[in-house]
Amino acid sequence: MYAVETENLTKKFGDLTAVDGLNIRIQKGQIFGLLGPNGAGKSTLLPMLCTVASPTSGSARVNGYDIIRESEMVRQSIGIVFQSISVDDRLTGRENLRFHAMLYDVPNETIEDRIDEVLQLLELEDRADSLVRTYSGGMIRRLEMARGLLHHPEVLFLDEPTVGLDPQTREHIWDYIQNLTRTKRENLTIVMTTHYMEEADQLCDDIAIIDHGVIKVRDSPEKLKNLLEEDVVTVRTAQPEALAHGLAGQAYVLGITTGDSSLQISVRNGQENAPKIVNLARDLGIEVDSIVIEEPSLNDVFLYHTSKEIREEDGDNFLKKYKRKARDEKRRGR
Repeated sequence: MYAVETENLTKKFGDLTAVDGLNIRIQKGQIFGLLGPNGAGKSTLLPMLCTVASPTSGSARVNGYDIIRESEMVRQSIGIVFQSISVDDRLTGRENLRFHAMLYDVPNETIEDRIDEVLQLLELEDRADSLVRTYSGGMIRRLEMARGLLHHPEVLFLDEPTVGLDPQTREHIWDYIQNLTRTKRENLTIVMTTHYMEEADQLCDDIAIIDHGVIKVRDSPEKLKNLLEEDVVTVRTAQPEALAHGLAGQAYVLGITTGDSSLQISVRNGQENAPKIVNLARDLGIEVDSIVIEEPSLNDVFLYHTSKEIREEDGDNFLKKYKRKARDEKRRGR
């Protein structure tokens, strides 16, 4: 049985098809990443899998439960960390967790043990009894993850888990996510969306790139990068045009772009062919000042398959949303 399985899953809004006949299977115990430009269908797919939205056609099963016929069982078996803030900042971290435990019918005799377990896992013990409004953005994210894990879900959905956080806090969250899979490897599957290529590269076992509601490509980060089969070798030299002329026609050269004092050469297997470039330059009497090999990145893979670059929208900034919410509540006299 797969953790998540869809069959021709489709969602339409009038004439717009947001998710188009999607067929995916996600193995248990994986960290599965969903990448796509804004409007690609990510934010439509997750609500369907979480039973918040109904598909127009097709079907899906989460933990073996049908998202339509067995929606209650699906909800009991998943955890969700939303992109927007959903904890109550008038309560302490512990009170938020206790309230969540009651909503999910966690047995009374295990509630405090479960709370202590997730607080320790996310390293929040020392601030558990502080009001959430005194937490930093990273601490709020960790609390939301703790809440999502409290009822021991089999699948945890993370919607942009580090959006809007500073780089140091983001890397700490990565550590926590990796720790979750190490400690609960066989029992926890993580399905996450992200704008950050380095995040997907570091965390995900399997990545699907979605655009216009369709999966364009899917594989491990390393295999996706290897599929491009093209490295870029940048050579700095005082004679870029002469070297470009000498390289023209070489079987291993896929393309050349020249600049004032450098040229970029697209090749297959840069490590193997960079010495050939240096040797050719020497034979031509051209001095090479430096040479750099750039292997394909996940961002290159994304651009290749979507012709777009992921950009974080201003409206997605986690801390901005949190501060805006706090200002609004203050005006209402909360």
